[in-house]
Amino acid sequence: MMEKRRVKFTFVESLIKEPIIWKLGRQFDVQADRGWVILELEGERDEVDHGLEWVEQQGVRIDPVYEDIVEG
Repeated sequence: MMEKRRVKFTFVESLIKEPIIWKLGRQFDVQADRGWVILELEGERDEVDHGLEWVEQQGVRIDPVYEDIVEG
């Protein structure tokens, strides 16, 4: 039976650069027709702005997150 489930992944620093989501789709019979990630970015304002512009140019939609969901 097919099931849909939404989950939140929290990555420790050592796993941030690992393609965990890609591996999930390749190693298991699971699919995603869309995905989203919430990031907390830190850096100089210009660098963050330029980085987000680049992400948009790659075809990724960016929406602001208004509620404080970052756990520290």
